[in-house]
Amino acid sequence: MSQAKKNSIIKLGSLKALLWFGLGAGVAACGAEEYTPKPKGYNRIDLPTQAYQQLQEQHPYTFEYSAHAKIRPDSSGIAQPHWINIIYPSLGANVQLTYKKLENNEKMLNNLVEDARKLTSKHQIKAYAIEESEIKIPTGDVAAVFELEGEVPSQFQFYVTDSSTHFLRGALYFRTATQNDSLAPVIEFVKKDIVHLLNTLEWKEK
Repeated sequence: MSQAKKNSIIKLGSLKALLWFGLGAGVAACGAEEYTPKPKGYNRIDLPTQAYQQLQEQHPYTFEYSAHAKIRPDSSGIAQPHWINIIYPSLGANVQLTYKKLENNEKMLNNLVEDARKLTSKHQIKAYAIEESEIKIPTGDVAAVFELEGEVPSQFQFYVTDSSTHFLRGALYFRTATQNDSLAPVIEFVKKDIVHLLNTLEWKEK
């Protein structure tokens, strides 16, 4: 083989080596670039203006509820008379209301209060905070309110009673897998509606 041909082969081999070295250096440089994670984004939720309407269905209680919600009877297998759902079709929210007539039965009242607290405490596994407070409503009764924080299925619960005839319990749920952080504006919106419900609650039978 001539010396010129040998020099040509050597140059070609050197060129290939340089190309591979350059490619490897480029890949290494890309991998060494600092990665900056993007902030978590949430879907924008447009909330309607809060407005209210009077409950028209025949129950031992009445109140004002959101004009953007619909009343549906509870269709579950354990449903009892006067159990209803306040459904927000556009928000995927549902406020479940259960009712019991006490008939001056103190033992029944104590059991219902205990059951309400047990149902709230079931969420302690996922809740990192449960805040309990009381709201004195225009009827003179006191409503016990529970606000739950964390990835819990129910973020707001309450019960209210006149201690002799009526016991009403409510719980807010969402029919969506969206995380509670992104649902925060909707949760606050519905919580205001629930407080309005309590402040306009009236018992039909004394």
